Amino acid sequence: MKRVTGIGGIFFKTKDPHAMRDWYSQHLGLTTDQHGATFEWRESQDPAQKGVTTWSPFPEQTSYFSPSSKEFMLNFRVANLEELLVLLRQEGVEVIGEMEVYEYGKFGWILDPEGNKIELWEPVANEPDKLV
Repeated sequence: MKRVTGIGGIFFKTKDPHAMRDWYSQHLGLTTDQHGATFEWRESQDPAQKGVTTWSPFPEQTSYFSPSSKEFMLNFRVANLEELLVLLRQEGVEVIGEMEVYEYGKFGWILDPEGNKIELWEPVANEPDKLV
């Protein structure tokens, strides 16, 4: 079974997310919005399919990374979240909460052996588009 297919996002805590987004925009050229920056790319096996990776600073008081006390959280793209969560539970991996479904995909969360919260994301399949 295919598990992780790529990195969906890098999330980290910061004292001032707005100032951090501005700094990265000014000095490194990231195009940012209220959530951070999104990097668009093409699937190597099917270049008509788009993918995205998100870079996002969070307020340092966020509870979104809980129960982890770490300053960051990784988001991995996965192929079949429902099956993967069943398999991970069978393997003894700690699954946090219940899977959530949104218009842009399914999300689940696990903890690694050092207590890092990992977000698993199965994006909604894109409609193939024309390459420019």
